[in-house]
Amino acid sequence: MSPAALAGIAGLNLLGSASPGPDVLLATRVATKSRKHAYFTIAGTHIGVLLWTTLTVVGAAALFTAYPEIVSIVSLVGGAFIALMGRGMLLSGLKQRSNPELRNLSASEQLGTPWHCLRIGLATNLANPKIVLFQAALIAPALPPSPAPADAALIIAALWLPSIALFTAFATVVSSNAVRRRLINAGPYIDIGAGLFFIVAGAIIAVVGVVELAAEYL
Repeated sequence: MSPAALAGIAGLNLLGSASPGPDVLLATRVATKSRKHAYFTIAGTHIGVLLWTTLTVVGAAALFTAYPEIVSIVSLVGGAFIALMGRGMLLSGLKQRSNPELRNLSASEQLGTPWHCLRIGLATNLANPKIVLFQAALIAPALPPSPAPADAALIIAALWLPSIALFTAFATVVSSNAVRRRLINAGPYIDIGAGLFFIVAGAIIAVVGVVELAAEYL
């Protein structure tokens, strides 16, 4: 693959990574409370990104095209998981709004351990099939049919590294003292907004999964 073609698919992938979605909103919410927890969250989401990207580059994404019911099942189960996460965020925000003392809890008391955030980040990414659909539709056609191992590793790195770098830079800015001081009073509303987004997004993803499964088997 030529450098220009590699840069092109890397740019497309970066645009897809930066588009609003559960990964972005989760990183934003956590970063307003703790930089360390945000970094672990991003590490979790990008373990998922690495998995999806590797599957795309080695050609396994074609499996999801040939058997769309796999994606439908992921959508159904993942959407339900995302909606449940949203319910937890919404309840947390409502409690903080009615009891301001809860805003003074430590990051670990609000978010759990950093490793818990990593697991949540990974689960959130794996629960949303958007990335594999995006890569299968836009990235996979631009890839060589059978890349050599060294070429495959280079392509995976070109797709993955800019994404994790962008998320890390974003979390670093959001978790800076200057930004966090401005957002501290908005904390409950960030949780409420994130919770509502996750509930709606999860419900939509799950419904799409149900509709696609019904169309496949009915």
